Amino acid sequence: MNPEIDVYLLEGCGRCPLGGTPECKVHSWTAELKYLRRLVLECGLTEEQKWGVPTYTHNGTNLVMVAAFKDNCTLSFFKGALLKDDHQILEKPGKNTQSGRVVRFTDVAQITKLESVLKSYIFEAIEVKKAGLKVQLKSISDYEIPEEFQQRLEEDPELKEAFENLTPGRQKGYLLYFSGAKQSKTREDRIEKYIPKIMKGLGFHDR
Repeated sequence: MNPEIDVYLLEGCGRCPLGGTPECKVHSWTAELKYLRRLVLECGLTEEQKWGVPTYTHNGTNLVMVAAFKDNCTLSFFKGALLKDDHQILEKPGKNTQSGRVVRFTDVAQITKLESVLKSYIFEAIEVKKAGLKVQLKSISDYEIPEEFQQRLEEDPELKEAFENLTPGRQKGYLLYFSGAKQSKTREDRIEKYIPKIMKGLGFHDR
């Protein structure tokens, strides 16, 4: 067991002001998180702390992660899209997620019921890693550029260059956000708001 995870269970991930307080969401799921921790470690993975949460690796490769949220706690598989999911328990954490999959829990009994299944999924994830299998991710060219943003790119060569210099992940983030607005005026407003960040080489979530 990694002592950093002991601290996480006591104080939380520290990624928000509630860390170290009774209101931290980690404290809502302590029993469930401890159960998941034991379950994963029994599968022979190495326990680390990444992004502030318990992350489990096999020979240096991230395989699964345990995390607490407001309404549930999760066991996440980094390449869950490659698992067979015979028991239909895996979910996409977000509608645009390509690789990761999660299993959500709200009490220990749910984990207990699925313990053998979860372990089989973890062992399958290890085999996927050993086989070198990879998720076929969409390239940035597979994402639609909103008409309003395309027009701005054509009108402003510096903006076009700045956007093309962003990493594919940052480009995708902006395109998904801009396209998510139903009305043209809303898309235009979003584009105008985030142009300064694009010009600075920052992603949607960067500060």
